[in-house]
Amino acid sequence: MLSVPFRLARRSIGSAARRVPLAFAFDIDGVLIRGPEVIPAAQRALRFLDGHNPLRAKIPFIQITNGGGELESVKVQKLSKQLDFPIYEEQFVQSHTVLRKLVAEYSNKPVLVLGGKGDTGRRIAQHYGFKDVYIPLDVLAWQPSVWPLGAEFISPSDLNIARRADFSRTPIEAVFVLHDPRPSWFLEIQVVTDILRSQYLTAAAPPPKLVFCNPDLLWRGQFPKSRLGQGGFREALMGVYRALEGKEYPYKMFGKPTRETYDFAKNLLRAQLGSDLTHTRIYMVGDNPESDIAGANAAGWHSALVRTGVYDPAHGKPAHEPTFEAEDVDEAVLEAFKRECGPEPRTP
Repeated sequence: MLSVPFRLARRSIGSAARRVPLAFAFDIDGVLIRGPEVIPAAQRALRFLDGHNPLRAKIPFIQITNGGGELESVKVQKLSKQLDFPIYEEQFVQSHTVLRKLVAEYSNKPVLVLGGKGDTGRRIAQHYGFKDVYIPLDVLAWQPSVWPLGAEFISPSDLNIARRADFSRTPIEAVFVLHDPRPSWFLEIQVVTDILRSQYLTAAAPPPKLVFCNPDLLWRGQFPKSRLGQGGFREALMGVYRALEGKEYPYKMFGKPTRETYDFAKNLLRAQLGSDLTHTRIYMVGDNPESDIAGANAAGWHSALVRTGVYDPAHGKPAHEPTFEAEDVDEAVLEAFKRECGPEPRTP
């Protein structure tokens, strides 16, 4: 394990960071890891940021991922073990972290949450401060005929986690898609379209707010080709709603490349430095032009596009142009450091 934990070294990191005019934001999947495997360049880059650089300074960084499905505390513990490097909640933003912004508005209102194994989505929302939280299994337990195929795909033990409620008297005021829905899109799409069409409500109510936390259509894991992400579920859900209603349903988007996510991340960097970022140039290192690079460019950050994930230069120029391209995260960090701090980035 490398060096001094962030919590114990806040002052030293802050003072060192003020000596270097740059900070980093990293995507995770396709940049630092690929599935359960660590990309070798990641450990070299993290070691460089940890003080093994010509300035002997700790360079501040955060991670911004469109992944999710677990509490931030659980995610950083797993990531720290995987990378063999200490990562802390103060340095970590996942797709649904920004939902905390909505707690004040919906803390005591009934909300439906999708994503995460079992009732993990409910527990995440409750941890954030939402008090009246339901999941699709709760609706199925209330009225099995909501999804007639449920008996074939949902076991009695699955329903043991259901929260009992009468949804004819429980108007859902918001639907939060935290993470990729499980175990079947069929149940999720049926329940959400019913709610959006107010099928369960006995009285008139305002249209429920719909929030997606991850716009990514594709992401890169161990499989040689990119896999469908939450963006695939969004397209399916919106397609079904459009086929039923003949119109679009308005929704709110969080996650990269949305401005809310980058503003939230910038505040984490500001807190890590203990000062404003007026003289600090932020470099976003990512593998997805549509999320990492587009979001960084819109936020006024610099950006480095790596070739270890979604982006493949053989398929043509990226849809959003980065500040520069790099083979991997280590090359990206060295290039950014050279641009801001001088021509000799690697220490012996």
